[in-house]
Amino acid sequence: MFGFKGKYGFSFSWKRLLGISGMRNSVANKTGIPTTRGGVERKIGRLLLNLIFGKK
Repeated sequence: MFGFKGKYGFSFSWKRLLGISGMRNSVANKTGIPTTRGGVERKIGRLLLNLIFGKK
């Protein structure tokens, strides 16, 4: 019902507990390099397109 499927408003993440998520976020903000696979792929794709077609 409503897409929750048994979570009942509670979720646990060991990465958030250990501070890994916050550290990755701060590193990404300071360096401008994304830490997710999708973010890295978008950044590389954007760089390649700018090399091929030049900046607008």
